Amino acid sequence: MSRNRKAGTVTIIPDLCIIDIAEEGKGVGKADELVVFVEKAVPGDVVDVRVVKKKKNFAEAVIEQLHKKSELRTDPFCQHFGTCGGCKWQHMEYDAQLKFKSKNVEAALQRLAKIDTTGMEPILGSAANKYYRNKLEYTFSNKRWLNKADMDERSAAPDADSPELEMNALGFHVPLRFDKILDIQHCYLQAEPSNTIRNELRDYALKAGLSFYDLRNHEGSLRNLIIRTSSTGEVMVAVVFAYVEQDQINGLMAHLKSRFPEITSLLYIVNQKKNDTIFDQEVRTYAGRDHIFEEMEGLKFKIGAKSFYQTNSDQAYELYKITKEFAGFSGDELVYDLYTGAGTIANFVARSVKQVIGIEYVPTAIEDAQFNSALNGIDNTLFYAGDMKDILTREFITEHGKPDVVITDPPRAGMHVDVVERLLEMEAEKIVYVSCNAATQARDLALLKEKYEVLRIKPVDMFPHTQHVENVVLLKFKGQQIKDL
Repeated sequence: MSRNRKAGTVTIIPDLCIIDIAEEGKGVGKADELVVFVEKAVPGDVVDVRVVKKKKNFAEAVIEQLHKKSELRTDPFCQHFGTCGGCKWQHMEYDAQLKFKSKNVEAALQRLAKIDTTGMEPILGSAANKYYRNKLEYTFSNKRWLNKADMDERSAAPDADSPELEMNALGFHVPLRFDKILDIQHCYLQAEPSNTIRNELRDYALKAGLSFYDLRNHEGSLRNLIIRTSSTGEVMVAVVFAYVEQDQINGLMAHLKSRFPEITSLLYIVNQKKNDTIFDQEVRTYAGRDHIFEEMEGLKFKIGAKSFYQTNSDQAYELYKITKEFAGFSGDELVYDLYTGAGTIANFVARSVKQVIGIEYVPTAIEDAQFNSALNGIDNTLFYAGDMKDILTREFITEHGKPDVVITDPPRAGMHVDVVERLLEMEAEKIVYVSCNAATQARDLALLKEKYEVLRIKPVDMFPHTQHVENVVLLKFKGQQIKDL
């Protein structure tokens, strides 16, 4: 390794070999004993890098010059790559993405839970790695992120008579800049009519003189846009306003209704809080229904503006099939479905078991779960809303019975330690642990190892071109033998 050199106060590390990729998606190299995390680097690259942050044992850097391209590199397909915070791995071949996602899951389970992963099953890739999302949320802002071309244009025409740059934007937050929005022209995450609706709404708002939200001063008319689509061909559009007149709302909504007759659920929300959450806000229906329907294996699921549903519908079906397979139901099981959300997994497995009891923190999600059971003629589900550690008590288990199988699909933070302790007390025959964060899953598995052994592990890629990955683990209680495995 060549010695580091300094250009003024800038540290340059030359000829750095990228040997791995970190869980957060950055390339990893080593300069002597210093671990260097490099934005947009791919294993196999040889690069000169500029250090932007340095700690005792690691540094963060950006590429100054690419000397040798990795064989795993490919050309990014999106014009917004590198500025937008999404799809950070689209410069790496998809097969390589799957390899490193699987490797990161394996490393987390080995390092944090001391689990033998030699029998880990191959990762299940996504059949579609573009236009796979069924939901996107955009932000309006009067502070558009200016790219190099914008800055060059501003510098070339500094006089007062030159036209001003358009500063309004509808798109995504720039990483680490909460008040700067990247104006999106085409997004490869959601299929049409998503892009057309977003661009038409932006154009209408600019022509109509509607103000875009100021994220610092909390002023302006237009705040957020939510677009949901389903495999049944239905489309939901929800526009979030802030400080606005009703006639402005009516004008915009009427334009969307006329321009896009395929919208089956046209909604709006007025949110004047300082945060963007809509769970405590009234959703008003302008046209159509207040929901759309998703369908999976003959089951229909109601999706509202506030509903939780896996954002990759096709891959969610694969994930649920794996969960059901891991559980190995015989037909007479009592199942607890923890963090049930809108009851998708609970309803998906209900016809294969005696009874499913779902628990979820969000009351509106439980309402959706109950509705979906009734919609599909499922009468062997019970749902409860509340904090998991407060609901899942000894008294609750005494009342409803000890489960044969527990399915748990917690948020990224994993399960509360009290919930893990309750699982250890329950001693269910099987636990199927679905996770979107291998590190917190491994932390919980390390505790569960007291009474459980890991039988199967299978990662599932729900989000191509990102570092995120789902992982399904089957655990069996050490004190019993599992039947029919």
